[in-house]
Amino acid sequence: MASSTPTMRADIPKFAFPALILANLILPLGPVLVRLADVGPVAAAFWRLTLALPFLILLALPGLRRTAPTIREWGALVWSGLFFAADLAAWHVGILYTKVTNATIFGNMSGLMLPIWGLVVLRQRPKRMQAIALTLAAAGAAVMMGGSYELSPRYLHGDLLCLLAGALYTGYLLIVQGVRGRLDSWSVLAISSVVSAPPLLLCALWLGERIMPGDWTPLVVLALTSQLIGQGLLTYAIGWFTPLVLGLSLLLQPAVSAVLGWMLFGEWLSVTDMIGTMAVAAALVLVRLPSRA
Repeated sequence: MASSTPTMRADIPKFAFPALILANLILPLGPVLVRLADVGPVAAAFWRLTLALPFLILLALPGLRRTAPTIREWGALVWSGLFFAADLAAWHVGILYTKVTNATIFGNMSGLMLPIWGLVVLRQRPKRMQAIALTLAAAGAAVMMGGSYELSPRYLHGDLLCLLAGALYTGYLLIVQGVRGRLDSWSVLAISSVVSAPPLLLCALWLGERIMPGDWTPLVVLALTSQLIGQGLLTYAIGWFTPLVLGLSLLLQPAVSAVLGWMLFGEWLSVTDMIGTMAVAAALVLVRLPSRA
């Protein structure tokens, strides 16, 4: 897995970085829509994938005809689907037991885990501007975490589940990044989603959750925004950037969630949240500067 993770490529398409940012602006809608859905949290994750699957398969067919996965790639895609299913199950349950901002902060701890992987395992030394960006983003995330995290029995259970989801999501991203070197993004996302859906349904049934919704609207929007557009853009962009840049971009999600939680659920956006948001935004600007040079 380490050897297949790319370094920053010189031939990055112009749309790759905007796609990465747009994905991290859309994905934070997930926790809001899970709360609005009238099914269980794991069932919501199942419908997120299942409703998006017809579109994903249609988009994946041309790429699969051009480049069929090897046996090794099939194995990696199966593992990515299992990691993603476990990530969604833990995260969607955790969302109901903590604040929207907390859920996104802990669910996206891969924003810090990925750069650490790149530095420690891959020994990818950041350039000076990237090191400044990483320091600024880590400080911003710490400020946001300190401002929004409330250590209480009401939030602790959800926070731990979301932290577990963050670790699982890191594994998923690293596996996907390895196979994206040869396979196109729709092929990767479609196959991993096909693998993820059945375990999520079995888990929802085992937990005794309500499966069939009375109102399909939140689930349809969840499938279109989080899975088809958000995850689709992220899977496309992931093949072009280092773990450092990917990790920094993921730290944008807690900033967006802080605003959404404040606007929709009255979860107050404090001064520290605002400072942390601005620090993460500045880091994303800085980390982009070297590739423009």
